[in-house]
Amino acid sequence: MNHLKTFALLAVLTALFAGLGYLIGGAVGMLIALAIAGAMNLFSYWNADKIVLKMYRAQPVDEQHPNAVVRTYVADIVQMARDAGLPRPMIAIIPNDQPNAFATGRNPENAAVCATTGLLDMLTRDEIRGVMAHELAHVKNRDTLTMTVTATVAGAIAALANFALFFGGGDDDERPGGIIGALALMILAPMAAGLVQMAISRAREYEADRVGAEIAGDPSALASALEKIEAYARRIHNPTAERNPASGQLFIINPLAGKGADSLFSTHPATGNRVKALVALGTKMGLTPRRAFADVAPGPATTSVPSTPSHTPGPWG
Repeated sequence: MNHLKTFALLAVLTALFAGLGYLIGGAVGMLIALAIAGAMNLFSYWNADKIVLKMYRAQPVDEQHPNAVVRTYVADIVQMARDAGLPRPMIAIIPNDQPNAFATGRNPENAAVCATTGLLDMLTRDEIRGVMAHELAHVKNRDTLTMTVTATVAGAIAALANFALFFGGGDDDERPGGIIGALALMILAPMAAGLVQMAISRAREYEADRVGAEIAGDPSALASALEKIEAYARRIHNPTAERNPASGQLFIINPLAGKGADSLFSTHPATGNRVKALVALGTKMGLTPRRAFADVAPGPATTSVPSTPSHTPGPWG
């Protein structure tokens, strides 16, 4: 059902993009808009993962890393990927104090999973396993490609609306909606695209929570991790995400949560709802829920994932 909803929402985005082009420039405008969207989607299909990894300065790691925290992090991901029937993904860490994680890649054979140094500092091993199992679930469900395409088309709709605002398109005979219709779409189309993108992402997050909890075998560990990540993410700034808000949907928790306006069209479900669903899943599995994370202000963030073995290892190293 979630896959069906995703395809339906993608169809709405595509129709919205084509309709905007039609009302701005008639049939020719629609064809041009679709050609631009196709080119953007093709480029995103092959290169989006590389762009995102470079943007966040992701550093590939393996079992030979000098830090014990990272070695265990890698080993756990390799083991869970194998148990889930997935190829080994590229595993990376991101030098950022905000605890968070994301997955990217066009398919399971070309996937990458990343955790921030803040995540490795602030969570327990079981919680980190839960988070990375969630990211592997995105890979297994091929969500990374879906979200890349929706983000690209939604961004293109906003760009097309801005183009119409500044340059217009054709006369009223060529533009079936007239000037009023075009102006309305300039305002409403980007909002509608954002809502569709939000709906797709939220559905995928719930499904990745469920599948990830099954991969890790401990829904309560992921629930506890989500509570911790949100509490810290509200207080620890992620400057790269702030400069590139379209990438925020990739993370397990909205990295822009520290900014009040950022949650207006959040691509993530409410963390409390996700936790409740995970607790219910754990109950079905006969597991005892963990104590809820106390939302207390964290101290200064430290990075326990050094580039040399001279630094102090993290809390579960």
